[in-house]
Amino acid sequence: MVNEADCLFCKMATGDIPVEFVFEDLNVFAIRDINPQAPTHILIIPKSHFENAATLSSGDPLVIAEMFKCAAKLAKDAGLDGYRTVFNTGASAGQSVFHAHLHLLGGRAFAWPPG
Repeated sequence: MVNEADCLFCKMATGDIPVEFVFEDLNVFAIRDINPQAPTHILIIPKSHFENAATLSSGDPLVIAEMFKCAAKLAKDAGLDGYRTVFNTGASAGQSVFHAHLHLLGGRAFAWPPG
């Protein structure tokens, strides 16, 4: 478990680590993934610290709704005709930064089931 003082995404939210936002409002911000898995791969991140999607779901439900509204807006702005949103919760599911974040992926066809 990472505490907020050491959290990469918390430092981005406060401006301690400079980053180019593709979207920002009072509760969430979005950045391009540094290791994109699709032509469009954007991370949508709550400014408040939640370790993962499970803890986020017990927090403010309006933040989750705002994250999905942001995903829809960014997908529309990118001209995507379809997209995938993913929360990885826990290391065994692929979570590598322990601050909840929603992946927006698009711009190519996806297989099912994933990974």
